[in-house]
Amino acid sequence: MAKFAENLATYRMQRKLSQEELAKRVGVSQPAIAQYEAGTAVPKLYVTIKLADALGVKIDDLVSNKEV
Repeated sequence: MAKFAENLATYRMQRKLSQEELAKRVGVSQPAIAQYEAGTAVPKLYVTIKLADALGVKIDDLVSNKEV
């Protein structure tokens, strides 16, 4: 899941969103976003879907091992 954490952070930064802004769009806390990006927590599927929607990417893009 380390690649997910890296991809999430990369897509968020590419879209110039703070962790707080992304958290508000998704309906989770900023510490939750920080944990997902650090790889210390894994979001539930429905949160992953919301993250992908908020970032304008497919779920596959978030979990893929391909370079972002």
